[in-house]
Amino acid sequence: MKIRDIRAVLFDMDGTLVDSDAVVDRSWSTWATEYGLFPADVLAVAHGNPAVATVAHFLPNLSDSERAVAGARVLDLECDDLSDVVPTPGAHELIATLDRLGLPWAVYTSAPNRLAKVRLEAAGISPSILVTIDDVAHGKPDPEGYLRVAELVGVDIQHCLVVEDTQVGLAAGRASGATTAGLKGVPADIRLPDLHHLVQLFTE
Repeated sequence: MKIRDIRAVLFDMDGTLVDSDAVVDRSWSTWATEYGLFPADVLAVAHGNPAVATVAHFLPNLSDSERAVAGARVLDLECDDLSDVVPTPGAHELIATLDRLGLPWAVYTSAPNRLAKVRLEAAGISPSILVTIDDVAHGKPDPEGYLRVAELVGVDIQHCLVVEDTQVGLAAGRASGATTAGLKGVPADIRLPDLHHLVQLFTE
């Protein structure tokens, strides 16, 4: 698949369009400490994974209701901390470029709807199509979310570019049948040092 054959771009949110790494680290570290876990162990799993999966991984012996309380706690921590949430380098330029070229774009995130909206607003990004973990039965690395967002955009997944920054996200993108672009050195069809590079590819 050549970049000129791409008809839509499907973005992950955290670490891809929105730089929220510091907040994620702080929130999950606080949560881990409250639940008697080692923050470093939790952070190694939390980035890119749905929170419910991270909670279940570390607290498998809790009841469903207890895990729901644990998940609500980390959500509150994340929603209340927006001080370092900013667009990633090149995010606004890339969105402007896609809009100018008439290429639709959308966001699919492992974050719940409440968190996704506050983080995107803090970063000054307003997708017309947003799919969150609340909208799917199976989160990443399952391809369901990317197949769903491609359907909403109205472009066959084979003509979509999925942009991600984690292994679990790229696994979802690959499983969906999309072309993939990876940030932070994550292996993908296209490796990106930052989103500025994708602007160059689309405008060459």
